Amino acid sequence: MKTTMLAVLAAGVALLGSAPAQAEAMQCATVTERQIEGLFDRWNASLATLDPKKVAANYAADAVLLPTVSNTPRTDRAMIEDYFVHFLQKHPQGTINTHTIRIGCNLATDVGTYTFLIDGKNPGEQVVVPARYSFVYVLRDGAWLIAHHHSSAMPEPVVAVTATAKEH
Repeated sequence: MKTTMLAVLAAGVALLGSAPAQAEAMQCATVTERQIEGLFDRWNASLATLDPKKVAANYAADAVLLPTVSNTPRTDRAMIEDYFVHFLQKHPQGTINTHTIRIGCNLATDVGTYTFLIDGKNPGEQVVVPARYSFVYVLRDGAWLIAHHHSSAMPEPVVAVTATAKEH
C-alpha cells in the first residue's frame, strides 16, 4: 500500500512540468534516508543565513508552501521568498522531533513533527512553536528540491507535566 501510494505520488509529481516522454525515460537515483534527513538540515541551515533567497533556493520553481504563520498558500518561488522575508525576522531555528521518510523514484517524503524556536515580542524573549510538517522532495537537474512543504502549529496545547514520587 505504501509503495503504491508513493508510486502514484511520484507519477503525479513527475508529470507536473514534464512531458510524458521524459517521465518514461526517467532513471531513478539512489538516495538514502540519511541523505533525505540532510535536506531538512540544509533547509534549516539556510534559515540561519536570514537570506530569503537562500531559503527559497531549496524549493523547486513550481513548489507549493503551506506555511505555519500565514494563511496564504505560496505557489511559486517569488511567493515563497516573500514569506521568508517576514518569517526570517523571527530568527527561526527548527529541530525535528519525529519523522517518517519514504523514498520513491526521484521522490522522497519526510513527514513528522518539529519544534521551532523563534524570537518573541519582547527583546531577548524566545517562543517555542511545536508544529507538524510534510516535505515532498523531487530530484530535478541533479538537485533535491522541495516540491511541497506544509507546516502547521500543533492543534492541541502542549502541557508540561511534572511527576513526583510519593512515599507510602
